Amino acid sequence: MDKRERIIEAALDVFQELGIEKAKISDIVKRAGIAQGTFYLYFPSKLALMPAIAEIMVGRILERLQEIRPDGSARDQLGSMVEAIFEVTETHRDLTALIYSGITQTEHVREWEAIYDPIYGWIRERLEQFRERGEIRPTARPDFSARLVLGLIETAAEQNFLYASAEADAVAGHKAELKQFLAAALGSEPIA
Repeated sequence: MDKRERIIEAALDVFQELGIEKAKISDIVKRAGIAQGTFYLYFPSKLALMPAIAEIMVGRILERLQEIRPDGSARDQLGSMVEAIFEVTETHRDLTALIYSGITQTEHVREWEAIYDPIYGWIRERLEQFRERGEIRPTARPDFSARLVLGLIETAAEQNFLYASAEADAVAGHKAELKQFLAAALGSEPIA
């Protein structure tokens, strides 16, 4: 692990233990086992770590999405996208909350869309495939729809795991409704 990665991993631990407000750069460098001056070679402040931490979450989501078989129907793949993003959000709810609380405090919030580009691209490619196969409406705009699909799924997952009690029945109900909503919006067969 290089020094930059050590700083990011240490920051994750320290932020989750102390919270972003109470965490100090000295706490992070101590955990990373580096000199404080080394920290500043990579990041100008502790909040400048937020985009790098968001990239970790994006990587986890993308890794899980890439497990979805590309030859499945639009219905099956859209349903799997919902399941995958809900699973990652539930598993990493602390990290998700950390990212939102940290990145919104900085000018780095403008970098959010660029950080999410790999996921948007993955979803866009799938939507293009579905449209070519006639499984979603021909007027669907994959470039715009990819952002809407991800935003809708992520928001629903976050509402369930960050802001609500995450009771199994409520989560299942939200996922079922979300799947039907996506299918209707894209002109796909209803999602099981």
